[in-house]
Amino acid sequence: MKVIENIKTHCVAESECLWKVLGAEQDGKFLIAQIFKNQSTRICVYYRNSHTFQTLYTVKEKLNLIQASVNSSNDILVYISKTKQSNSNNESQPDSLSRSSSHVYKVHGIDLRDQCLLTSMENTSAKQIMVQFLYRKKRNNCDRLLVFAHLQSISLYEITRNEGRKTEVKLHEVILNSFSWCQWNAEHQCLFYINYRKSSVKQDDETPAEFVTVPTLSAFQFHDDMPHETVLNIPLNLPEIKRVNSSDAQTNVYNDVPIPLRVHDFSQNIFVLMQSTGIVYICHYYFFQPVVDPASSTSTSTNTDVHFAYSITVLHHGSIVHCTVPGIPWDKVGSMNPVFCMYDDQHLLVYAADLFTHVLDLGIAHEPCCHFIMDSPSITNSFLNLVPVPGTLSEVLDLKTLEILKLSIPKRKLIESFNYKHASLNNKLSILHFILVHLNDTEFINELVSVIAEKLTDINSSKLLKEILVGACYASVSKHISNDASDLLRLLPMTTIHSGSLIDERVNNYTLTLEQEMLCNPSVMLLTPRQRLIPFRSDIWTKLWNHLPAHILTHSQTSRFKNSTVVEKLSVSLICYQPEALSRCCTPLSPGAPHMASTGMLADVANISRSNKSGIDPLPFNEIEASAASKQEHVISVNLREISLHLVKLGKSPMQVHAVAMRYVSSQLEVSRILCSFLTQSVGIDTKRTERGFSLVDRLQKHKKRALFALFERYYFAVDSLAFPLPQGFSSFFTYLGYRVFSTPRFIDYVRANVFQVNIDVMKAIMADLPDRGEGLRNKLNLLMQLPRSRVKRIMNQWSHPVSLMIRAREHSLNILSGISGVQSRTTVLPKGIRHGAGLTAFPSNERLSPLDTFLDLLTAKASLTEIDFSLLIEATVTSTENFLEE
Repeated sequence: MKVIENIKTHCVAESECLWKVLGAEQDGKFLIAQIFKNQSTRICVYYRNSHTFQTLYTVKEKLNLIQASVNSSNDILVYISKTKQSNSNNESQPDSLSRSSSHVYKVHGIDLRDQCLLTSMENTSAKQIMVQFLYRKKRNNCDRLLVFAHLQSISLYEITRNEGRKTEVKLHEVILNSFSWCQWNAEHQCLFYINYRKSSVKQDDETPAEFVTVPTLSAFQFHDDMPHETVLNIPLNLPEIKRVNSSDAQTNVYNDVPIPLRVHDFSQNIFVLMQSTGIVYICHYYFFQPVVDPASSTSTSTNTDVHFAYSITVLHHGSIVHCTVPGIPWDKVGSMNPVFCMYDDQHLLVYAADLFTHVLDLGIAHEPCCHFIMDSPSITNSFLNLVPVPGTLSEVLDLKTLEILKLSIPKRKLIESFNYKHASLNNKLSILHFILVHLNDTEFINELVSVIAEKLTDINSSKLLKEILVGACYASVSKHISNDASDLLRLLPMTTIHSGSLIDERVNNYTLTLEQEMLCNPSVMLLTPRQRLIPFRSDIWTKLWNHLPAHILTHSQTSRFKNSTVVEKLSVSLICYQPEALSRCCTPLSPGAPHMASTGMLADVANISRSNKSGIDPLPFNEIEASAASKQEHVISVNLREISLHLVKLGKSPMQVHAVAMRYVSSQLEVSRILCSFLTQSVGIDTKRTERGFSLVDRLQKHKKRALFALFERYYFAVDSLAFPLPQGFSSFFTYLGYRVFSTPRFIDYVRANVFQVNIDVMKAIMADLPDRGEGLRNKLNLLMQLPRSRVKRIMNQWSHPVSLMIRAREHSLNILSGISGVQSRTTVLPKGIRHGAGLTAFPSNERLSPLDTFLDLLTAKASLTEIDFSLLIEATVTSTENFLEE
């Protein structure tokens, strides 16, 4: 909490005084009033940047000051006072909440050089009045002052200071004759206002057009030496707000808050927030009561609850975000004063005390879809007076205590919101996106992974892990990407959240409904750079215009790369993928091939990924694949090809495509490893102190095996559905872990469903573990039936069992009968005349020839004697008489 320092030390010691903020100027100074008990009032200026304090003017009477403004040279002061009319009733009213029918606003002008009153500036009205000096870059003897009179006019005065003569004040221009709301932005010298225009509405061809009054928000941009210009015109949808003319007798209630400087009544609670990067937010909140069907409602029903709603128009995205919170008790409506504040370059914060804090991701970096909500207790006892500090981020000013509060989102709050029992999936995904992409806090993600690991039965666990993978990969690429390739960043996957969907979020027993709609051609609402008084002058409006094509005119929301594209490609290519058939010379990432590590795109991906491994705990397995080529290489190559094609087609930096695509796929592998490490740590396994691989699985306790498998199963589904590469060695470790957790028949079901990839090292361990007789043998055979033929052949050659002999013999015979040339036999070839060897007489026929002799004759007719392994066939025939499947 940061306090405005050294203000109260300037108070006179003999009496206490009431402090009140009167306004804020462009150069970072605050105007403050000291109202003393001895019936005097002092107007001071506080320089926030230098923490200095200066007294400007003292009035020897107690005034109810509302607002003030001072010129850049601090020699002319104009302030507004509000007094009760003599015929007003004696009912006490709050100082910030008065009725225009019983109060009078008066303008006072002071030439501070000679303490002379500017009588020509005096103006009174029963409607709210505010004043504001224009600040110019080039100072001269002429100042310009805006006077805002609600529902009447906005006038521009010129105040000329001549040496030795009286200061002259004259009306220069009436800028606007009537308005219902206006707001001044001192930083950019811009005036926003709402007026009502007639627009024709035609429902069909037969009905004549009707003229309706449409509220329009416009913006005047002021310049030093040129006339002001209208740069913005936006039609607004203001629910149940009626236009009130100055001649109306209707009573208006005003909230006299000078920061930000607005002139309006309580019917239009609208704020405009601006940022120098070209961001303009139009925020509007209101209360309403839903229409109840008289037929369904009872006469005894006394429902006094109302709906609280707000909308935020985001020009650079061409969209409007609507939020509705039903069920607000009527007694809370008068005390609710939501605060709209810039949190950082990308987020807008809506703070509703005792209700919630809504963080909206509305920046220019990506589409507005990752919004989240948190429980929000009061941060101060005087929260009714919180207003955003002009020209700052995430700072609000308490107008009552003169304290500047730094709004922050603590980690504890994020974890509580993430772990909230009623939190929606969208809220959790948005919190993960905020931490990954905007905070870029890896350790914080480790804590949230532990939270996910505690809820193994949550069906959304895999979706949360997918968001971590996508968000961390995007953050890693954006951190290392060069400025020349920044436009390619808009084409990369950023989040798994779908924009534009209706969201319901529950917090503090309230249900918040969030929806988003697109503006109709927002480019026509903004003045183009060519139409400006100085064409293509660089300011906030040209920056805003430059943001429009990237999001609205080209509809780049649909141009981001989709991981589902790679998933579809892999679903076809993996069917034909045979790692054992590939040689090491074409797989540079394969273990044992270091001489290939410096060539090829896949080698570059491996080098980038390995360079980031130093800060990561070891994985619970050795990152080595037993096969000549791994599935990881194939997944990386497909991702690299698809993302490169996408960037070439839609990107504007073709020279940077290779570097960005390489960085992206390497980040995929790296975040996959990091998440795998975090999941291992969440179970309580310290891979730095324990052994790894299959021996680790054998030594783990049963409950840890199950917990680790449940996490790895969700991790596998998340990675596989995104077509991200798995760390080398994960498939074998995951399969062996499943073998130790499940029964053998259920394990085989997982293999049949292609969840488990039974590599050669896993199969060797399983073959050694299962018995060679009875049920164990049947399970071995069932498992072998699920493997590729080339892998089965390698296993059979190393399995010294009669069944292996029989299978190899059948495979050998099948190849001969099919016309496939087999490998030249290394066993002893029996001559055709030898027909009474051991075991041959066991198969006699009527012609005194055994069926084996007949079969061998058939084989010799199909192939030469050198291609037939007679010993294998004869031994397998004899072995087939034994029953190995019995216990």
